[in-house]
Amino acid sequence: MSRFAPLPDPPYYAVIFTAQRTEADHGYGAMADRMMALAADQPGHIGVESTRDADGLGITISYWTDEASLLAWKAQAEHLLAQKLGKTRWYSHYTLRVARVERAYCGPDGR
Repeated sequence: MSRFAPLPDPPYYAVIFTAQRTEADHGYGAMADRMMALAADQPGHIGVESTRDADGLGITISYWTDEASLLAWKAQAEHLLAQKLGKTRWYSHYTLRVARVERAYCGPDGR
């Protein structure tokens, strides 16, 4: 299984979520799994790439066909709960960025 999302030709949107985890789990693993599955079922979802280091710093990038789709995901009820719990339980700091991808290249040959 590839850890790279199967992406279409641009343009599309990327939501880049970088977060520092707190030490306690408090249900984080189960919620993270649920959010991945739920996002995959949302209209306009293309894919996701995610990694976390041993010190708890994680980067998750979700890809969306258009801005309306990613805004609908942001407002999805279960996702709203996960956002609230992230702020109160799971993250000591986070940054979220939304970008429109205009160009994309794959490698190592650059195609």
